[in-house]
Amino acid sequence: MKYAGLTDDPRTGKEAHGKPIDWNDHEFHREEDARAWEKTMSACGYQVGTGGEGWKYGYTFTITKSTR
Repeated sequence: MKYAGLTDDPRTGKEAHGKPIDWNDHEFHREEDARAWEKTMSACGYQVGTGGEGWKYGYTFTITKSTR
């Protein structure tokens, strides 16, 4: 399963999720763009986190046994 979320600190987020090997992040300059991306990712079948810490970076990774 794929996961998508938003954060202001992608480095800490990556570590918090167990350093997934396919971690990918994207920077946003407007919260509106970040929220639209989040909705798009959900519509594309990603499990989307709720109540994330911030919005400046969107990130994705595959959920495996080693992720948190």
